[in-house]
Amino acid sequence: MSFVKLSIFGTSFEVTTRYVDLQPVGMGAFGLVCSAKDQLTGASVAIKKIMKPFSTPVLSKRTYRELKLLKHIQHENIISLSDVFISPLEDIYFVTELLGTDLHRLLTSRPLEKQFIQYFLYQILRGLKYVHSAGVVHRDLKPSNILVNENCDLKICDFGLARIQDPQMTGYVSTRYYRAPEIMLTWQKYDVAVDIWSTGCIFAEMLEGKPLFPGKDHVNQFSIITELLGTPPDDVIETICSENTLRFVQSLPKRQRVPFSEKLRCNDESALDLLEKMLVFDPRKRINASECLSHEYVGPYHDPTDEPVAAEKFDWSFNDADLPVDTWKVMMYAEILDFHEVTTDPAASNGTVPEGALTGPDDGYAAVAARAPAAGSAAATTTTATTATTTSSTTTTAAAAPAAAAAAVAATAPK
Repeated sequence: MSFVKLSIFGTSFEVTTRYVDLQPVGMGAFGLVCSAKDQLTGASVAIKKIMKPFSTPVLSKRTYRELKLLKHIQHENIISLSDVFISPLEDIYFVTELLGTDLHRLLTSRPLEKQFIQYFLYQILRGLKYVHSAGVVHRDLKPSNILVNENCDLKICDFGLARIQDPQMTGYVSTRYYRAPEIMLTWQKYDVAVDIWSTGCIFAEMLEGKPLFPGKDHVNQFSIITELLGTPPDDVIETICSENTLRFVQSLPKRQRVPFSEKLRCNDESALDLLEKMLVFDPRKRINASECLSHEYVGPYHDPTDEPVAAEKFDWSFNDADLPVDTWKVMMYAEILDFHEVTTDPAASNGTVPEGALTGPDDGYAAVAARAPAAGSAAATTTTATTATTTSSTTTTAAAAPAAAAAAVAATAPK
């Protein structure tokens, strides 16, 4: 496997010679994304460089988790992984399909007509139904993580923060505007309902053309939420674990809930009804993805026979592991080899890779295994056995959005 080295935004980008015509698309906290042409298939792709994935155990685990999830989740409304490789400098690159734009660019370019909003919301919910059925919470849904092409096909991306569906999940997640109140209030005991809240915020932004809760900080954010939803009910306040947070909430002036019809410009009763069921303070009373799909607002696209769930739950057995970087590296190499269907012969167990021990559709990936820490090393012996499961791909029959959307998407795509 040969590589070519480029400089993108001052960042070294090393990709296999299979990919040409690289152009920067975006820069995030954990990586740089470029568009490229795949010479093998002729398709346009997106290549995401994970910055220094093995610099710390936390980053190593995060990258491993994202790769495992991308391998497992196979759904038309979720971004799909077409290639993954490690450069000579040990940076990791994920290759996925390239879509023309994202919902953030679309929303900042023009107001969306009702049929676009319905179709986009339907596809987000369809993807979430599948993801949640796999026992996965995305945790960072926002318009920039919702990709759209010229046919208005929509795919959810960036599963770097995704976690197990666990009532004891903790930690700082989600961009502020789209963050569920239970995250701000308790920092624990949250589940798939946080994604429904985020989707509700995205839905409101599509309706209004601007963020619904544009908080300047987490205190201001929560205050803005209470201006619309009113003071949290007592049974929600009782779940607050932090004394400081509890005092803050109790110090706020008592507010009454404001009807959404008075706050929003939207006069579509069906849209407001669904939104009010998604943006509920108590996550236990928040509508779920399946229930959202059955709502009349997305009725034109709803097809219960074509809204699949995952065949298997995602295997989170690795998630609580506290492992050194070298061990995560071994596990990452194993996942990459598995993705490329490269197998190793047991004769390699002494840490060497004999000629012919590696087989697969692309023997260039033998280099990946050859660079892995020796199988008999301390790192390798502490590696826990993890397997990636896959689910059947699905086919959608949802009605296509109006063809006029092509121009709207193309207008917002990076030049």
